[in-house]
Amino acid sequence: MHRLDVPAPHLLPFAVGSFDTIGPLSRADFPHRHTFYEIAYVTGGSGHHVIDLARWPLRPPQLSFIVPGQVHHWDRVRDLRGWVILFTEDFLLAHPGDRYTLAKLGERPPLQVDPAAALRLTGLVREMVQECAERADAFTSVLQAQVHILAARALRLPGASRPEPATGRQAPVAREFTRLLARPGSAGRTVQSYADELGVSVGHLADVVKRSTGRTPGRIIRHAQTVEAKRLLSSTRLSVAQVARRVGFADPAYFCRFFRRETGVSPGDFRRTAGGDGPDEAAGGGGAMCPA
Repeated sequence: MHRLDVPAPHLLPFAVGSFDTIGPLSRADFPHRHTFYEIAYVTGGSGHHVIDLARWPLRPPQLSFIVPGQVHHWDRVRDLRGWVILFTEDFLLAHPGDRYTLAKLGERPPLQVDPAAALRLTGLVREMVQECAERADAFTSVLQAQVHILAARALRLPGASRPEPATGRQAPVAREFTRLLARPGSAGRTVQSYADELGVSVGHLADVVKRSTGRTPGRIIRHAQTVEAKRLLSSTRLSVAQVARRVGFADPAYFCRFFRRETGVSPGDFRRTAGGDGPDEAAGGGGAMCPA
């Protein structure tokens, strides 16, 4: 788990720079997850960007969005060039709707950037680098606005497809549900627990989320549990029983049935196919076995 640590005088944690100036972790070749957002604008290089087990070839110029909790790494990259923008949840306070936009962009494959869009995007990122370097009055507000513009322009790119959130009084509830679900450790929660925290009924939450996403809260939660289980099985040495508990299942056998129903394979078969490490004694031994 990587946390964003940006020294003073930044008021809110934020960093922008090239892959070289940000440092080796910006192009880490091992699976890891962040507690912060990352926007990777790749302008050159070859290899693959692996995000939540999906392996995407680098075809610069290319734009990727990684949200808190997602697992990613760079695989066999060469001559990687471009910029990385890193910021925390608090950085979005000036434009809270960007949380929803970034969550939806994080679900997309890397976006291809056409020449005209690349020219504007490069100019915008360079302006952000300059703002960070100069630290003039209200530079944090300027950077927040520039991130907002970048996200808005990303929605214009082919393959992005603008999300259609709920409107009016429903919008804050739908956006907040999306934000809560994205927090690490939230995959095992129930629809009732989210409704209670948001101060609405289960029925109202279901209606708002379905209007906003086209899916029920339960379906979205099950998808989140499946994705998180895949992350843990492929990139940790936790036993199946430990993975089950991490994603909200007290009964490992029930988790195995759930996982097979959602993916078509058992957790063990998935781990072997994904190349994940098996459990060891430090991880609690072999844990519970899944039924065939």
